[in-house]
Amino acid sequence: MTKIKGYTCSCCGKYHEELPTNYGNPAPVYYYDAAPEEREDRFELDDDLCIMDNEHFFIRGCIEIPIIGTDEHLIWGVWVSLSEANFYNIKEHWDKQELLEPMFGWLSTDLPCYPDTVNLKTMVHPRPDGIRPFIELEPTDHPLSVELRDGVTIERVQEIAAQLCVNDDN
Repeated sequence: MTKIKGYTCSCCGKYHEELPTNYGNPAPVYYYDAAPEEREDRFELDDDLCIMDNEHFFIRGCIEIPIIGTDEHLIWGVWVSLSEANFYNIKEHWDKQELLEPMFGWLSTDLPCYPDTVNLKTMVHPRPDGIRPFIELEPTDHPLSVELRDGVTIERVQEIAAQLCVNDDN
């Protein structure tokens, strides 16, 4: 298997020692739609769980896309909406060994590098011991779903890294 090494970023022109393979979002997309002065009143948010307006429930999970020719994955930390019952079921079992059945949810993260990802259908696969759930997408022709199913090349991971590059000189 190929080991992922550093790369020269086409965005900033710098050599980076490691190719980023893990990206995340600190809140569901709806958090950013709310006015900053409303967020504290409307959202209960921590690193893994979010409740909006006491009626919309979200959990943070991971879309893990295999990187072809390696043992590694491109990981997107995403938020998924759940029913109230499923949200509290996961919350109750978060730090326990037992596995829960997969549950339906709607992707609630707008991922860069893809066409609209909000409201893609998902299955949330809870994992034991507080490990963030694995998020499976409905098999469709959406590019994110295709990449999850077929994997991505190292070149695609480099392309994403360049697209998301933050130039330290700015």
